[in-house]
Amino acid sequence: MARIIGIDLGTSNTYIYRKGRGIVVREPSVIAIDEEKSRVVALGEDAYNMIGKEPAGVKAVKPIKDGVISEFDITVAMLHGFFVKASGKGSLNRPNVVLAVSNSITEVEKRALEEAAAEAGARSVAIIPSPFAAAMGAGLPIEEPRGNMIVNIGGGTTDVAVLSLGGIIQSNSVRVGGDEIDEAIAAYLKRKHNLIVTLTDAEELKRTLGTLSLTSEEKTQEIYGRDAASGLPLTITVKNTELKEPIEEQLSKITECIKATLEKLHPELSADIYEYGLTLSGGGALIDGIQEYYSKMFGFEVKCAQNPLDCCVVGIQKIIELLPDAISFNEK
Repeated sequence: MARIIGIDLGTSNTYIYRKGRGIVVREPSVIAIDEEKSRVVALGEDAYNMIGKEPAGVKAVKPIKDGVISEFDITVAMLHGFFVKASGKGSLNRPNVVLAVSNSITEVEKRALEEAAAEAGARSVAIIPSPFAAAMGAGLPIEEPRGNMIVNIGGGTTDVAVLSLGGIIQSNSVRVGGDEIDEAIAAYLKRKHNLIVTLTDAEELKRTLGTLSLTSEEKTQEIYGRDAASGLPLTITVKNTELKEPIEEQLSKITECIKATLEKLHPELSADIYEYGLTLSGGGALIDGIQEYYSKMFGFEVKCAQNPLDCCVVGIQKIIELLPDAISFNEK
């Protein structure tokens, strides 16, 4: 019987769970291609480290954009490479794949993901909603008769869902995530400091210095880039308090998505959310001060999942192991 693997194929990162072996792949969703020879040069972390530094003829690509495929053939090559990594010393023998996808994707986009997995070597593909997997991975008691709210902030999309009695009661999505925050930080640095930086550098700055906390101790960091006027190398010092503006700019779109979901809830579910709060997962949950920020805004507790980056793939693992009847494979 073909082995089962679970995939959280994100805009920023890909996580793969292999039945019986746990999480076997944690890699950036990046692949480097030699365009002339049409061959893979690097994959995952190795390819990510090449962004902006590629030799002539080599291109480092993020083939997933806003949670969906932007370049089909390159996505197939990346998935195939990750399947090989997941196999380790043993063959996967055309695995059955459980794939978590955002609620925001269309049927056409969903079919493209299924076909890409099939061409990469999958025997069959089952699709499950990312917010359901994230809620399972975060350990929310979704089987109980009470409202459980998850906000999964990924690299390209944010999924908001309220779950009860083992199902999604209300959900909403917005194609905004960590990548858009990185772009906003890069745009801010150019606008305020005349400094051009790569999105990779903007992402690193977000991780090390980004904050939403009003009480956070002031920190500074040097960042290198190119002067927008002269084109020459330039170094500036950035304060953590400065980054609140571009981060908030993008979070406002996620805030509206959360509000739109809350507004549609039955009063009893609303009362549950007020009592038990909401849980953040995904990379966006790691932004300093985001729990405090949203708790103050909504007036109820906002928690961060224990391992927010792993929530979705851990949820897939739980579904495979505990709820196998919920999985419906489509043969490819």
